[in-house]
Amino acid sequence: MDVIIDTRPLWMVLLSHTGRPIRFAVGILAFYLVATMETPEGLTLEGQRALAVFVLCISYWMLNVLPLMITSLMAIALIPLTGVLTSAETYALFGNSAVFFILGAFILAACLMKSGLSTRLSLVILRRFGDTPRRLLLGTFLLNASMAFFMSEHAVAAMNFPIIAEIVAVLGLRPHRSNFGKALFLAMAWGSTIGGVATLLGGGRAPLALAILEQATGDQPYTFLSWSLYTLPVVAVMLGAGYLVILRWFPIDIESVREAETVLAEKVDALGRLRGDEKGIAIVMISTVTTWVFFGHSLGLANVAIGAIVVLFAVRLVEWRDVEEYVNWGIILMYGGAICLGAALDKSGAALWVAESSLGPWADSPRLIIAAMSGVAWLLTEAMSNSAVVALMMPVGLGIGQDVGFPVAIIAPVVAIPAGLAFAFPIGTPSNAIAYSSGYLRLRDLFVPGMLLGLIAWIVFNLTVNFYWPLLGFSPV
Repeated sequence: MDVIIDTRPLWMVLLSHTGRPIRFAVGILAFYLVATMETPEGLTLEGQRALAVFVLCISYWMLNVLPLMITSLMAIALIPLTGVLTSAETYALFGNSAVFFILGAFILAACLMKSGLSTRLSLVILRRFGDTPRRLLLGTFLLNASMAFFMSEHAVAAMNFPIIAEIVAVLGLRPHRSNFGKALFLAMAWGSTIGGVATLLGGGRAPLALAILEQATGDQPYTFLSWSLYTLPVVAVMLGAGYLVILRWFPIDIESVREAETVLAEKVDALGRLRGDEKGIAIVMISTVTTWVFFGHSLGLANVAIGAIVVLFAVRLVEWRDVEEYVNWGIILMYGGAICLGAALDKSGAALWVAESSLGPWADSPRLIIAAMSGVAWLLTEAMSNSAVVALMMPVGLGIGQDVGFPVAIIAPVVAIPAGLAFAFPIGTPSNAIAYSSGYLRLRDLFVPGMLLGLIAWIVFNLTVNFYWPLLGFSPV
């Protein structure tokens, strides 16, 4: 048995073993200080306690003390225990329709993956457009982006990762050294991220923001189609900017991808003809998306999703054991807890108090407030879960909107869209983490071009808010 001697200084060894207890204690201390301080003027006692729970959850989300979903469950328990809301009010919030829409979207995506239909689509498209290095790179980028229109961006990256890994292996590309290898994995990650903000299906951020908005206002002004119309310029411009940034930072250093063409052709041939279950699932998915687009607002997005799932099981296209392993049940708990926390901050008046206390010189400039909020959402999402960013920013943003007087409905896309545009760090989004895990990318390969792309996204988003949204009848002023 090999003996490994730790040669680090004693203080460093002790710190490595006490880091988690210290982080755990930081959250408890922050909770205690906020809960026991003298109640500020204009803030109710319930609002102060809601802020204490909020600070505790944000501390644990940022410091990664507990899994995100466990922190969310803790929030659900603490809200009634601290007297912010009653138990009946708190647990009723968990049944928000957004939670079931997200659950339905995950199950539908699981059906696509389990049946192999999504993999078939990826292979066919890459084979069709992968005859030169540049076309293979562009095909990878646009494939991941377009698939993230209809599936969680994380699922898209995870599904296509083995395909990209086999391509770079067949081409003999060396980890850390091959520009083309780095470019392919970045195209996979960044394409998924950009496509993920295009619709309500690309991730849980947008449904979560809309759920918090509906809890606060009792209104839901967005449809499946209108949300995509608001994001259209950002997605279109960022697809072009992302591809150009990848080419600029990682110039293509190979001349042929003939070996990859052969592998892709063999994989497509091995799949055989389209099976009956794949055809059935494809029909259900197309029908579901069509219904969301044209009737989602009147029928309810969650109702349509659940109806589609019932159809899939009723005609025996899938079995429960086929999909349960593909659904991230913890994320459902995360979203439910975040909705409860946001509602508690709003109902207790804490969100409005924070907004009034932090406005300062921005109070007279809605455009500046939106620029600041979107910038903070983008920067925070590089360092923490984008769902946690939405849970943090939405209640405060709604309070700011109410205090300043511009339409509060605008807060949902102002927070949710930038919160989905993390490009610079592996911890920013699972798509980046999956690409980084390939071993082809160093941290600096993500950081410098990723921060540049994020800055471009923030600028494009604010230009969209100020010049494009008014054309849709939605102006911050």
